[in-house]
Amino acid sequence: MKNKMISKNIISDIISYSILIIIAAMFLLPLLWVLLVAFDKNATSAFNIPKSIDVDNFVNVLGNKKNINAFINSGIISITQTVIVLICSLLAAYPLSRHAIKSAHKITLTLLFLTAIPITAVMVPVYQLFIAINLVDSTFGTIIFLSASALPYGIWMTKNFLDNVPIEIEESSWVDGASPIMSLIKILIPLMLPGIFTVTMFTFISSWSNFFVPFILLQSSDKIPAAVNIYRFFDTRGGVIYGHLAAYSLVYMSPVFALYFFAQKYMSKGFSMSGGTKG
Repeated sequence: MKNKMISKNIISDIISYSILIIIAAMFLLPLLWVLLVAFDKNATSAFNIPKSIDVDNFVNVLGNKKNINAFINSGIISITQTVIVLICSLLAAYPLSRHAIKSAHKITLTLLFLTAIPITAVMVPVYQLFIAINLVDSTFGTIIFLSASALPYGIWMTKNFLDNVPIEIEESSWVDGASPIMSLIKILIPLMLPGIFTVTMFTFISSWSNFFVPFILLQSSDKIPAAVNIYRFFDTRGGVIYGHLAAYSLVYMSPVFALYFFAQKYMSKGFSMSGGTKG
C-alpha cells in the first residue's frame, strides 16, 4: 500500500510540475524571442538564435527623437500620476483608518467596487466631458483622469496598510507634542514603506503600460507616450521591422524592471515596528 501511495504521489508531482513548466514556458518564450530579436540585425518573426550580437537596433531606436520624446512623455505622465495618487491616497486613507467614521466601512466597500469598473466603460462620457471643458489632447487632463481612475485602489490599499500599524505608536508621538500631520510624515510613512512601494509600483506600472487612455485623449504626435508610440513600428500594410520593435520593447520594459529591483528589498522587509510604544 505504501509503495502504491508513493507512486501515486510521484505521478501527481510529475503532472503538477509538467503543467507549471508548460505555463512558465508560455510566458518566457515570448520574452526570450524579444531578447534574441533585439540583438539580431536581420531579425524576422521566426524564433532564431542570432549568429552575432548586434546593437544596431538599439542605436536606431534610441537615435530617433520621436522615440525619446515618447519615453519622456511616459515618464512625465507616470511619475506625476504616481506622486498624485500616493499623496491623495495617504490623506484619504488616514481618516478612514484612524478615525471612528460611521460610514467608513461603506466607503471602503465603495472604493473596492470602483476598482472593478473597467476603464473602457467610462471612456465615452469622459471623452465627451473633456471635449466640453477643452481638455482633449492635454497631458495635464490625461494625468488627472489617470490619477482619478487609480485613486480608489490606491486608497483601499493604503488604508489596509495603515490598519496594520498600531495606533499606540502614533499616540505616543502625540504625547511628545507631534501633530497628526507630523506623526504621519515621521512615524507612519517610515513604518509603511513596504505598502508605499507597493502602491507606487502598482500605480507606476499601470500608468506606464496604459495604452487605451492616452490613445483616446491625446492626439498630437509630440504628446503621445511610449505605449502608444509603439504603433509607429507597424506600417499600413502590416509590415514590421522586428529588430527595432524588439529593441524598443526592451527599452520600454527597463524602467519597470528597474523599479521592481529597487523596491523589492523594501517590500520584502515587511512592516518594521521598531521603537515600540510608550506606556
